[in-house]
Amino acid sequence: FIRLNLTEEPDGVTFFILQGLSSLGDRQMILFVILLLGYIITQGGNSMIIFLTDPKLHSPMYFFLANLSFVDMVYTTTTIPKMLVGFLSDVSTISVPGCFLQMFFFIQLGITSRGILTAMAYDRYLAICHPLHYTSIMTQHIQLLLIAGAWAFGTFCTLPANLITWHQPYCGPNVVKHGWGDPSSVRRLACADTSVDNTVSLSLALVALLTTGVLILTSYVLIGISVSRMSVAQRLKAFGTCVSHLTVVSISYTAASFARYMNSSGTLSIFFQVRIIVAVLYAALTPFLNPVIYSLRNKELQESIRRTLVRFRSATVSVTKDISTVS
Repeated sequence: FIRLNLTEEPDGVTFFILQGLSSLGDRQMILFVILLLGYIITQGGNSMIIFLTDPKLHSPMYFFLANLSFVDMVYTTTTIPKMLVGFLSDVSTISVPGCFLQMFFFIQLGITSRGILTAMAYDRYLAICHPLHYTSIMTQHIQLLLIAGAWAFGTFCTLPANLITWHQPYCGPNVVKHGWGDPSSVRRLACADTSVDNTVSLSLALVALLTTGVLILTSYVLIGISVSRMSVAQRLKAFGTCVSHLTVVSISYTAASFARYMNSSGTLSIFFQVRIIVAVLYAALTPFLNPVIYSLRNKELQESIRRTLVRFRSATVSVTKDISTVS
């Protein structure tokens, strides 16, 4: 293991070892089962939202929700399967290009999801504050532009820091003290000064969090002002259309802030395992909760899921009968 840890090539390391939670020993299997079940439920719940074909759900809000579900599915897939494989092997390795690709998509998709949450906040603002102009403003073209903008914003806030870190020399050791290609953990392995990398990464992270956070907060301040002028019944209806989105936003930003704080404390060994567990929960919790929250708080979505399951069950029964008849 020591020889594998210090393996070097003339031009630097060719792979990284993902240490993860190997120090937990046999207790890793408990986390493996929990993480596997959570991943399956996350993929299933978000897939159901994406593939709902109910015409009643062809509104801008559900278009944004379907895109958010797609991002959440890919987001968890960038890290969780690799971690699950690592739990079952003595040493989990990843190539240098694979590590940086994983790093890029993990951060890019995380920021993209916040961009989509920002678009959803704008959608709620238009629906509540400008209901008469809602359909003329929130056209399909605008919806596509907002989604494209979320992806572009995620790339803009991710690519520069990722490229700078990638071009650093890595000559060993090659053990990443994390469950995946975490940027701060990888930068600690560089054989050069990483102050520029750290500054660029922190600056872009703040831009991503503050820009989306301020826009979402502004939308809800304006919504609050508009709702304060409504009757009690109208207030309750307006609140009902926003509560799911507000819940998801609150969980997402609270988890991101806490994970960022724990990551900054990662140099202390006492925080090492806790830091990784928090990062894993952050990576898995929000994508897991999104379909649950929207399904529990939205009767239209519940009815659509129920109708879709009934149609699927009927189609399955019909196919089974046809097979039996042919036989």
